[in-house]
Amino acid sequence: MKIEDAENLYYIGGIVRDEILGKKSFDIDLTYIGNAIDFAKQLDDIEILKINEPFGTVKIKYKGNEIDIASTRAEIYEKDGHLPTVTRIGCSLKEDVLRRDFTINSLAKNYNSGEIIDYTGGLNDIKNRIIKVLHNKSFIEDPTRIIRALKFAVRFNFELEHETKILRDKYLENINYDMSYKRIKKELIETFNLNFQNAYDEFISAKIYKLVTKHEIKKPNVNIQNFINKYANLINPQNIWLIYIGTLDEISNLEATLTKEEKRIITDYKSLKNTALNTDFEIYQAFINCNTETILLYGIMCNKDTAEHYLNDLRHINLSINGQDLKTMGINPSPKYQECFNFILKNKLNEKTLTREQELNLAKKFFGI
Repeated sequence: MKIEDAENLYYIGGIVRDEILGKKSFDIDLTYIGNAIDFAKQLDDIEILKINEPFGTVKIKYKGNEIDIASTRAEIYEKDGHLPTVTRIGCSLKEDVLRRDFTINSLAKNYNSGEIIDYTGGLNDIKNRIIKVLHNKSFIEDPTRIIRALKFAVRFNFELEHETKILRDKYLENINYDMSYKRIKKELIETFNLNFQNAYDEFISAKIYKLVTKHEIKKPNVNIQNFINKYANLINPQNIWLIYIGTLDEISNLEATLTKEEKRIITDYKSLKNTALNTDFEIYQAFINCNTETILLYGIMCNKDTAEHYLNDLRHINLSINGQDLKTMGINPSPKYQECFNFILKNKLNEKTLTREQELNLAKKFFGI
């Protein structure tokens, strides 16, 4: 069978939404009414890359593209806040659609005919630029949808439908903290790596941050988006999302999900915020081994001028001499080496044009040669 001959194959969710909005979609998600794995095994001219039996999904390679095909499936949330349990593979398209998050993501488009199936009013909601859940327990079953709604709102300039907003706010007043923080983190990354100040403003004002911390939040005066953009081309931060989330100060609910590097960004910032940085030498020593995200977070939350001074004036300053040069002078390795380098560095921070020869002379001066 050729994929073009399939009658029960549909584009689903974001790819349909993005096409209607005239936006490029990066994922090709297809749903097959029935068992997608069995369907894929009947196809010609495709390569099966991966099969997930419990969820009835299959990844194929077709004409150079990797495509995910999911079986229509029914699910139940046996435990609110955690992954659902698949109860049936091969349900009707309508049943499959009704398990999804928002009406705008619940459209299906037939792969061959192009017919759009809209069981939930998603077309009208896209036209009216609103985000609407499919049922009243949506946020209770999956709190990550609260952050996902924020993501879609800022990406597409949509607003939450009135009742959906009431349901969100009601949940945030009585949060069940027994949830999957790995999934919460994923949504935070996707939302805040967009680097939109209005996403952060809504995150704070609507108290969505309460999903991450029970502590009250003091919003910084610095415009985070502008500050990041000012230095993004120079220092290329990889974890923009963590700069935003780091402003919460206390994120213990997320700690178990953080990588070693992510933990270091936060730990270094917490150490720096209580450290007096009065001289160029103190600033340089404090920031030289930090991730750029830590420096930006310090600038946002503690001292913008200090962070900018380092980024603009100090970060490229390095000594030209090393331990081998001191050995050549006849100085045996000892803790005095580091004292010497600090002495030279202090001078170079005051006089940035110091040459290698001048550094060597300063080393001789330090050791009384």
